[in-house]
Amino acid sequence: MFIPFEELPKSSKIWIYQSERKLSDEEVQEADIVLKKFVESWAAHSTPLQASYTIKYNRFIVLAVNQENHPASGCSIDASVRVIQELEQKFKVDLLDKMNVTYKTGEFIAHKSLIDFKKMAKEKAVNGNTIVFNNLVNTIEEFDEFWEVPASESWHSRFF
Repeated sequence: MFIPFEELPKSSKIWIYQSERKLSDEEVQEADIVLKKFVESWAAHSTPLQASYTIKYNRFIVLAVNQENHPASGCSIDASVRVIQELEQKFKVDLLDKMNVTYKTGEFIAHKSLIDFKKMAKEKAVNGNTIVFNNLVNTIEEFDEFWEVPASESWHSRFF
């Protein structure tokens, strides 16, 4: 059951998938159609989930479920991953690799492997003030407050 993202409780569980490249506006429109159709019928053990999604910066797909209404199950989470895999194939992007770092350089968003980011930190090409995307946040509340943060305030701080 689709609920607008902004209307879900702040305690709703989220999953963030990042692309290594910016999706075109056309790809975002296609993803929007696929995700809306999926979320409208997303269920756990035949019970519709109050769920939503948002696409940020043409690069991040955020799925959300109101777990207070009915929690996502292993099978329902697997179904969401299958939809993400379909989008990966359709757009020839990687959305499931968690061993990458996405960060801001001015208004530009950069994407590096974890190894490259560590190297950049050592070379002082990025620092604790670099704005990073902390995709480990678990709820909409955390997403709103702690998703785009200085590296010194996220798990990335271990590299400085």
